[in-house]
Amino acid sequence: MDNLALIESFGDFKDDKNIDRIALMAILEDAIKSVLRKKYGSDDNFDIIVNPDKGDLEIWHNRIVVEDGFSEDDSAEIELAEARLIEPDFEIGEAVTEKIPIETLGRRAILTLRQTLVSKVMEYDNANLYDKFKGLVGEIVTGEIHHVRHKHVIIVDDEQNEMILPKENQIPSDFFRKGETLRAVVDDVKLKGAKPQIILSRTSPKFLEKLFEQEIPEIFDGLITIKNVVRIPGDKAKVAVESYDDRIDPVGACVGMKGSRIHSIVRELRNENIDVINYTNNQSLYISRALNPAKISKIEINEEDNKALVYVNADEVSKAIGKGGYNVRLASKLVGMEIDIFREGVQDEDVELTEFSDEIDSWVIQAFKEIGLDTAKSILEQDVEDLIKRTDLEEETIQDVINILKEEFED
Repeated sequence: MDNLALIESFGDFKDDKNIDRIALMAILEDAIKSVLRKKYGSDDNFDIIVNPDKGDLEIWHNRIVVEDGFSEDDSAEIELAEARLIEPDFEIGEAVTEKIPIETLGRRAILTLRQTLVSKVMEYDNANLYDKFKGLVGEIVTGEIHHVRHKHVIIVDDEQNEMILPKENQIPSDFFRKGETLRAVVDDVKLKGAKPQIILSRTSPKFLEKLFEQEIPEIFDGLITIKNVVRIPGDKAKVAVESYDDRIDPVGACVGMKGSRIHSIVRELRNENIDVINYTNNQSLYISRALNPAKISKIEINEEDNKALVYVNADEVSKAIGKGGYNVRLASKLVGMEIDIFREGVQDEDVELTEFSDEIDSWVIQAFKEIGLDTAKSILEQDVEDLIKRTDLEEETIQDVINILKEEFED
């Protein structure tokens, strides 16, 4: 393989990987130095000139002329007799620069060179890919679904880069078909061996935040700021927004007329219910807005425990807590404070839960109180499966409590 053939062969890698000229020269020079080190023990005394555009590749060996029989390092020294075969008038102590045709390195060295080139190109490509997507963490990318597997989906972008959407990062109601276009946020970039692994997410709050930026011009332009985003993917989300321009209603701008702006986001998130909330520094007002649509009667904030006690009328308890406890759970995350819901007063014919302390263990009563259920009817109005999720109590324990409470009203 001569110089031109090697350059042309390497040009194939350049075209495939879209490597720029400077990087191409550096990779080729580095690969040749690697071969020279294996053959001569060092590359210190070699000059390598690469011109990929013209197909030029020159290797020059620089040595000092020494007396015959006194050469201790063939890489750095050349005996006088050998030097005079190159130029008959060389003298001891002079520098000799000799051009080394690449084919004289030997067939094995040339094969090694090609393998080294492939390896260096892959390293370059992987490093570039890693840096590119590391800079895209938290940004939305779009690609085509290439493979749908049990534990993950493989997506390919326009440059044929593979990205992975793990099962745990998919919205529960997501359904994918090969060939469809998919949007997700870059969640992480890891190295699996030497190859970057690009991890996507559709469940990250960042995905919802970036969708808002794409769909709401005022957010993209910086007129409206997203203060916080919390989600239970596929079910419910809360987004706190703020406008620095009094003329702009941040909630109205995000929702749009008749929900026109937010509709595409809801559709992308598989009909996830999104509450857009006007951010405020007033903690009580912020908590009240976060618990929408429930109407709040009173809020007591304990800053030391970072806890808020929220009191609502009996008919507002279920709204405040929400299905599966989602509303109060998301509100707590949004405001960064634990929120406990309490029924204000007790309805006629209802009974305080503490009245059953002789039949129900105190720790069980406390578990119900922590989710705002402090009377018999407030528990009986709830779904058993929701109670299991919200209290972490065993189904058998909850069923026993329900049976005890039912007996009270039957009597």
